Amino acid sequence: MVELTWEGKYDEKGRRTAPLRLQLPFQTVETVNESAQERQMALDLFSAGRPAEWRNRLIWGDKKYVLPALLDEFAGQVDLIYIDPPFDTGADFSFQVRIEDERFVKEASIIEQKAYRDTWGRGLDSYMQWFYEAALLLYDLLSETGSIYVHLDWHVIHYAKVVLDGVFGEDGFRNEITWKRSSIATNVKTQWRNSHDTLLFYTKTNQAVFNVQYGEYSESSKKHFSQEDERGVFQPVPLLGSGKTASGETGQVWRGIDPNKLGKDGMHWLKKPSVLDELDRDGRIYWPSRGGLPRLKYYLSEAKGPYVSDFWDDIYVINPMAKEALGYPTQKPEALLERIIRASSNEGDLVLDCFCGSGTTAAVAEKLNRRWIACDLGRFAIHITRKRLLSIENVKPFVVQNLGKYERQAWQAAEFGGPEQAAEVVAQYRRFILELYHARPITGYNWLHGLKQGRMVHVGAVDAPISPGDVQQIALEFRKATGSGKDAPSVSAVDVLGWDFAFELNEVAKQQAAQANIAMRFLRIPREVLEKKAVEQGDIKFFELAALSVEVGQKGRAVNLKLTDFVIPPDDVPADVQSAITHWAQWIDYWAVDWDNQGDTFHNMWQTYRTRKDKSLSLRAGHKYEAAPAGGEYTIMVKVIDILGNDTTKTLKVKVT
Repeated sequence: MVELTWEGKYDEKGRRTAPLRLQLPFQTVETVNESAQERQMALDLFSAGRPAEWRNRLIWGDKKYVLPALLDEFAGQVDLIYIDPPFDTGADFSFQVRIEDERFVKEASIIEQKAYRDTWGRGLDSYMQWFYEAALLLYDLLSETGSIYVHLDWHVIHYAKVVLDGVFGEDGFRNEITWKRSSIATNVKTQWRNSHDTLLFYTKTNQAVFNVQYGEYSESSKKHFSQEDERGVFQPVPLLGSGKTASGETGQVWRGIDPNKLGKDGMHWLKKPSVLDELDRDGRIYWPSRGGLPRLKYYLSEAKGPYVSDFWDDIYVINPMAKEALGYPTQKPEALLERIIRASSNEGDLVLDCFCGSGTTAAVAEKLNRRWIACDLGRFAIHITRKRLLSIENVKPFVVQNLGKYERQAWQAAEFGGPEQAAEVVAQYRRFILELYHARPITGYNWLHGLKQGRMVHVGAVDAPISPGDVQQIALEFRKATGSGKDAPSVSAVDVLGWDFAFELNEVAKQQAAQANIAMRFLRIPREVLEKKAVEQGDIKFFELAALSVEVGQKGRAVNLKLTDFVIPPDDVPADVQSAITHWAQWIDYWAVDWDNQGDTFHNMWQTYRTRKDKSLSLRAGHKYEAAPAGGEYTIMVKVIDILGNDTTKTLKVKVT
């Protein structure tokens, strides 16, 4: 077999480079649409050491980490994979922000730009390595009866086929499907107009599931159904086939007709004479009025339609005004995924899409009663998919996951050393973060690690959220730091840098800081820190947390919430979007409530969000508790997702008697 090579396929010793296979555990950050009873059942099963019921999964993360993490649980268990890999950063990572009737384009985030640079940084060579590594991992995830569809356009489809031949074997190739996605004849003067995409269809074995799909009859095809009786229109189709049968009933004389004497070499009945008798009694046999051979009445009402071939010209791209349009540039029509999922999976099978975009694969899999796993690098893609799934009637419970602290722990060990050098590892890590924040490291403190423009700086650990307890310790130590000397602050202020923040941090921590007379800012350490290229190119920015205000009203066991303010730091917001905001509520695209948070994860028990049809958003929510808990107190958690896909949470306490 001819081999396609590229820079990076082999190392300096001539060995093939393999994809990263770091199997990190997932963190569930939210459960969606799960009832209190289902939630308790899952907790009971977990505590008893028994596997919980299946939950569909929506995963935020880079496929180079997500796919290896899935292998531990799903190697050889995925029944169908569909991928529509990103090609152009402008089209694949940007999205439309809607504010009232205005639309604005939000360009790719830094992490998405980084992913694009990794994919195309060295041109075709880096793309081929990226695609090859993904194909190897997807092969390992696919079941023995599974199929994969790879959706690409004319730019790299020919290279991708050679790579897939190498991974799945030439015998694994089943079809090249052409999707004619446009029939508009625009004026192209220098080349033929590009109007189709290609889907490469591979299977792991020749035992793959395949359900024949049928199309719609054209008007000209319907004209063949030219006869009519009381049952409807039909066309007569043959009851005889060419050639004699060596023995058996289908060669016998029926109604005086000897099939062996028909045609040049004889013929045979396509059904047994006993079946022919039954059909004739039922009026299903057509007897020509002027003699001739009998035929079967094939009714249009029972016809499945013509077989679908590998040329699909009956599925159209999504019109911007279409009902399913979500303003996502690379969104694929549901009809396309419905055909693929129906053909290559059965109900209950597991479907995977690791470039889920606007969530078409997950939405269609949900409607067709398949299990699904959907992944994407873009935070906004995860948000828009969540909303899309919630709009499906009776959507089954699903979870939102990421790799969180485990990915960061692996990064810290690889960059700075293992647990045997714990103290030095932590010191190096803090110096690295401080340098990116343009702060000067200081020594002599446990909770204060740097100084920037007169403000003290705290660097949070990779594997623990910043908590109110941390804030209290920072405030206590800050009092000791005031004074003179080069490491003393010149203003009563601290910047707290963290990867994650405790849900109740905003209000409690700000109260603690205010009591200590300290101006405290909370800034998120961005995930881009983990990427060398992003660091080298100076792409690291620290963003301050948004702030949410909620008013609580209570009468007995009835509790009402009202959002009263939402402040989002403007750092990552396009200027044209900022100028269109006339009221703080316009920043909010979605908010949800966990009325009984138990410290495990956010359980979405109620939500409201904007849609294309209804851009309004209620700022109130109510709930009535059936009984008082032990201790008489419930913890309520509110989650807000802004128009850019970022989430902010707030925790409240209510006493119920």
